[in-house]
Amino acid sequence: MNESAKLCPKIILEGTRLTQKTELAFILNEHPEIVGPRKYRYHSPLISAEWCAFTNFPWGRGLINFAPEEYDKAMETYATWLRLFELQRYYSWIIDRFHLSTRLYQSQHNQREINFDWLESGLRDLGFHLVLCTRTHGSFERARAERLKVSGNPGQYDDPSIYVDEQESFQELAARATLPVLEIDVSQGDLQANAQEIAGWLRSTGGLWST
Repeated sequence: MNESAKLCPKIILEGTRLTQKTELAFILNEHPEIVGPRKYRYHSPLISAEWCAFTNFPWGRGLINFAPEEYDKAMETYATWLRLFELQRYYSWIIDRFHLSTRLYQSQHNQREINFDWLESGLRDLGFHLVLCTRTHGSFERARAERLKVSGNPGQYDDPSIYVDEQESFQELAARATLPVLEIDVSQGDLQANAQEIAGWLRSTGGLWST
């Protein structure tokens, strides 16, 4: 690939809570090897399935934790996102939690297995790459203590052992994904190094440029 070609990477960040996905997304969104050098600050699209867009109250339901009766709405939303990516394929997209989070939540809480083969097929054709953020089991408690300093909803972190189990489930889902997958360990808290690892991986796989 000609390195002077337009940079338009498409990255999905997945993983359980406390794995610094959002913090990493912001760094990737300004990384010169991923979105190019900038003389002034502006933003590329950074979206999330975690937005609670289905309810008119904080920490409500959305594309991940939708109620069973909202299934059709959720699938239509995913189809709409995919169509938007297709229409704007020559741009960079960074997604902080997406379909793996939905599959895991719906399986655990609603006993519903969702087939996203159609979605992954479309994402793969567009050149999306999946980054699974993980951390060592012993580092979750430290990460929890740091999160409680800033969280507006601290109750969700009462039992960090839940995230150890979820992480293993995410790893199983990622292993079955048809997208290119990179698993990174954020335990050391060096997000700049993590971002550099992702940039190098994208370069090596051709994921920085449009397919």
